[in-house]
Amino acid sequence: MAILGKGVEYALHCMSYLIDPPHGAVLTVKDIAQFQGVSESYLAKIFTKLSKARLIRSSIGAKGGYELARPPEQISFWDVVVAVEGGFSLFECRNVRSNCALFEGDDEKPDWLVSGTCEIHAVMLSAEASVKKTLQEKNLAWLAKKLEKKIPLKEQKKIVRWFTDLSESR
Repeated sequence: MAILGKGVEYALHCMSYLIDPPHGAVLTVKDIAQFQGVSESYLAKIFTKLSKARLIRSSIGAKGGYELARPPEQISFWDVVVAVEGGFSLFECRNVRSNCALFEGDDEKPDWLVSGTCEIHAVMLSAEASVKKTLQEKNLAWLAKKLEKKIPLKEQKKIVRWFTDLSESR
C-alpha cells in the first residue's frame, strides 16, 4: 500500500516539464497530460492544488499555460507532497497501551503504562522525520540534473521538439 498517492507522482513528473520549458513555450495541463499519458481532468485538479500552494502559476489567454512560480531550487519534493496530499503522516498512534485488560475499569492507569511517548510511536515518528527530511532535501533542480543525465540527448531533443511543435500550433 502506497503512503503517498499517485497525485504526488503525477505532480513531480509533470512539474519536471515546467523546469525549463522549450524555447519559452508555455505548457498547458492538456499538453502535459497528453505527453505523460495521464488524465487531463485529474491533472487539472493537481495543478489547482499546486497553484494554490504557489508552486506554479498560470497565465491566461490563448497562449496561456503554467510555469513554475519559484526557481526549481526553491521547490522541494516536500513542498509538492504538502500541496497535493496536505502533508504526510506515516503512523497514527491509537494509544493501544492505555486499553490494557489488566487495568480495565480503573480510573487511573499506572504511570509506566501511559506516561511519555510510546516506544512504538517514537520509532514511527523518527521514521516519519527521516522521510520528511529526505523530501525536503530533494528539489526540482536536483530532479532536472538527474533527468538530464539519465535521458539521452537524442530523446531530450525529441521532448523539446514535441512541446515546441504543440506550442507553435496554437
